[in-house]
Amino acid sequence: MNWRPTMSALAKDLESWLSAHAEQLDAEAKDAALILPALAGESLFGIGLSEDHGGSGGDVADAVEAIAAVSEQSLTAGFVFWGHRTFIEYLLQSANTELRARLLPDLLAGRRGGATGLSNAMKFLAGIEELRIKARDASNGSDLILDGKMPWVTNLRPDGFEVAAAVEGAGQGPAFVGVLSSEDAGLERSADLELMAMRASNTAAITIRGVRIGAERILHPNTSEWLPRVRPAFLGLQCGMSIGLARRALEEVRRKLDSGRHVLGQPVESLQEQLQIQISLLKDGLRNGQFVEGAAGLFQIRIELADIAAAAVQLELQASGGAAYLSKPGRDIQRRLREVAFIPLVTPSLVQLKSALHASGPTQQVAVA
Repeated sequence: MNWRPTMSALAKDLESWLSAHAEQLDAEAKDAALILPALAGESLFGIGLSEDHGGSGGDVADAVEAIAAVSEQSLTAGFVFWGHRTFIEYLLQSANTELRARLLPDLLAGRRGGATGLSNAMKFLAGIEELRIKARDASNGSDLILDGKMPWVTNLRPDGFEVAAAVEGAGQGPAFVGVLSSEDAGLERSADLELMAMRASNTAAITIRGVRIGAERILHPNTSEWLPRVRPAFLGLQCGMSIGLARRALEEVRRKLDSGRHVLGQPVESLQEQLQIQISLLKDGLRNGQFVEGAAGLFQIRIELADIAAAAVQLELQASGGAAYLSKPGRDIQRRLREVAFIPLVTPSLVQLKSALHASGPTQQVAVA
């Protein structure tokens, strides 16, 4: 498949594969290993990376569109894509060039999974909870020993993965962000979590007992300084899931308007207009850098897109009529109802974002990273 990725486009073979496997990826874990190679085979992970880094050019807004295009077909694949591409973004924004050079080739090729693992860090910076991983000095005086747990991490590919982790510093040192590996002695991956949907997302828990890391695996030495800088990409890429799901649901409604559902035409056009406004605001903000300091605007876009996706899927349910409640005819809308139920829960959840906006007031800096 000789295809150069562009905004809102997928190669026909990949689109067909995702469409044919969407239900299975949602309901079962057995094909989880196929997702990364399928996406990597079309060079999707290189969108927004320079050619010097093995990418195809563009920027992070183009990567948002790629995640949206995958999410139109399967939110499970879109969710995996988001976690993997976000980890790649961490490497791009880290000063640790040796770590980036070592990990990027396998990540771009889909041979290893990349996981963000920073849900706890988001809540820590918002004052919601303490960091769950703690560091202590090793006897050699240079390495660190880590202990703790990560209760919910996606894209933990059993064949091998890298995961970003926020760690409470040893002694009086600041919290930092490091990279742990599936091969680390003392790192244990649980069985996949019993999710109600998106079962092929390789979502599991990680227990960390005496894992040793050195400076060569530090993404940034200060969590509080670094996470606000990577927040726009983290949340922006996450928005791709809502965008893709909303687009697909609205398209499904349009297909049914000639079947006695023309009354839904105006609500569809209204939602489409709202969706396009939020997409434009998101892309402009990502490209001009305004979200680094103005996090509140990004939070509001994430909330609005989640609401639009939910409303779009509800319109699709109405357009589907009673067939939506039959197991086979309603299979796709039933899956999208499960998918859209997950959107408000992805960290930072809509409740956390709304709480941060409320607490920040009109002039204060928003705390959530």
